[in-house]
Amino acid sequence: MIYPAKYRDSFGEEITQIKNDGQELRILLRGVLFLGNDFDTLSPQIDLNSPELATFTLVDGTPCNCEIECEMPMPMATGETGTLFVHLTLGAPLPNGALDNELVRLRLQFGGLQFESAGKHGYFEDELWDIEHQLPQENYMKCCLNCAFSDYFPAGSGLFGHMACFRDSKEAYRKVRGKGDLFQIWEKRTAYVQETFLCPDFEKRIPGTGYRG
Repeated sequence: MIYPAKYRDSFGEEITQIKNDGQELRILLRGVLFLGNDFDTLSPQIDLNSPELATFTLVDGTPCNCEIECEMPMPMATGETGTLFVHLTLGAPLPNGALDNELVRLRLQFGGLQFESAGKHGYFEDELWDIEHQLPQENYMKCCLNCAFSDYFPAGSGLFGHMACFRDSKEAYRKVRGKGDLFQIWEKRTAYVQETFLCPDFEKRIPGTGYRG
């Protein structure tokens, strides 16, 4: 997938694109290629002392003090394909290496309708649920977030792309009812997937399934 994208920081704005293979994000910024499994772990594929990085604010080698926008296609249960508009703010670095804020705001458009997330949570999971709960009853987003075979590690997850997929261990996963059950089958996961990803094994999640409910 290729997403139209914008990158903005104190040095200016750049129109670019994000290439996403379902596992890794690739974005070219000011002639420098950045790769990562999450929006806040994008790493330049050149030496960190290179002069090409002088116009970036980096923390642990990843950009911060910036904004990233992109547009993702979002298949809907009714057969339409909507557009998910993503706006990320990666804040300024703190002395301990963390960021002073990390905000995610999402907007879904399809069929002449528009739905926005609250922008309060800092994770794709929660922002997508904000939108999901606003959708007409007969519709939902067809993506890994809504899939019957995906879950999160109980100790926590990152901003984006840290879901475990159990599509090759469906029957074992169907029996999971809590943290202990999930730990028992954790090594049977097929892969880590992105909340917005979709594969042919998609099946609508039933509330109360797995560890995350």
